[in-house]
Amino acid sequence: MRHRFDGRAARTPGALIAMAVFSVMLSGCGLIFQNHEKRADAVLQPTPGNAARGTVTLIERADGVQVSYSLTDMPPNSDHALAVHERGDCIAVNDQDASPVFALPAERRKASARLEGELGNIHADATGSATGFIVATDVSLDGVRSVISRAIMLHREAMDPYASAPHNVGPALACGVIRR
Repeated sequence: MRHRFDGRAARTPGALIAMAVFSVMLSGCGLIFQNHEKRADAVLQPTPGNAARGTVTLIERADGVQVSYSLTDMPPNSDHALAVHERGDCIAVNDQDASPVFALPAERRKASARLEGELGNIHADATGSATGFIVATDVSLDGVRSVISRAIMLHREAMDPYASAPHNVGPALACGVIRR
């Protein structure tokens, strides 16, 4: 083995192999320690007799779940409630048959409580389109507050934030299932 004292590394095959292995190991650390965001999507399809449709993307952030939406074919200049429902199906979407809005059992028992699945209202512009986001602090993409595999519905009416539950927001204009 040759030793050099002039500041330059010896170019032996063993040293080159060791440097290559070390480089590969360091590049692997970047993959392991990468920040993998939790994400889910839903494609909202129109319910019978309606035309509204679009996409919803949910990304878990430190301050809650960012719910980004891009919706079209809604009545122009109208407001609508966006809500996550208990069951992950879009078969029964009228007032009587749709599953209840997502809520933990303790919250559902409170008469005037805002439910976790009540995401808020959105506004359609003059062309019947709406693009934006809502930060939902009461839901997550895993654990007991998870909205994965639940239905997200765009309702005919807007939610009244000052009314006591349950909100009468009418039937769904569009519905989709939240999936990873």
